[in-house]
Amino acid sequence: MAAIKHKEQRVAVFIDTQNVYHCAKNLYKARVNFAAILKDAVAGRKLVRAVAYVITTESGDERNFFEALTKMGIETKTKDLQIFFGGAKKGDWDVGLAVDAIKMAPRLDAVVIVSGDGDFVPLVEYLQTMTQVEVISFGKSTSAKLKEVVDDFMDMSENPRKYLIGTR
Repeated sequence: MAAIKHKEQRVAVFIDTQNVYHCAKNLYKARVNFAAILKDAVAGRKLVRAVAYVITTESGDERNFFEALTKMGIETKTKDLQIFFGGAKKGDWDVGLAVDAIKMAPRLDAVVIVSGDGDFVPLVEYLQTMTQVEVISFGKSTSAKLKEVVDDFMDMSENPRKYLIGTR
């Protein structure tokens, strides 16, 4: 399942921030080291674009986090947290990430999706008609089908300290 990676490849990285954040929090009670993820996602290739899809809250506490991502060279796309009648909350970017990846794929040699969400399986299968598709996520919480269909899967659970901040 190892994909071919060489320095001339054009790569874009699409980060499902909520997915990775919650996996790190639930599995390791730690925060994510996005700089380490980006470095390994790019793997010495030509980075065309890195985008983190993030949710904003009413308090705006995430502003420093967004600035840190920007300093790493990661563009942030934001969407407000939806709060429904009765208190239920929802915030995800799956469709936005998918649309961006589809739009960029014809100009890329590799698409890297940072997420373990099985909802991305149809996206991966479609993108593979144009380009190589790789996924980086914590294997313990990644969809088995997603791991199966991608050209390359990097399991952050194999070296969690490398990809986490504040591990216990």
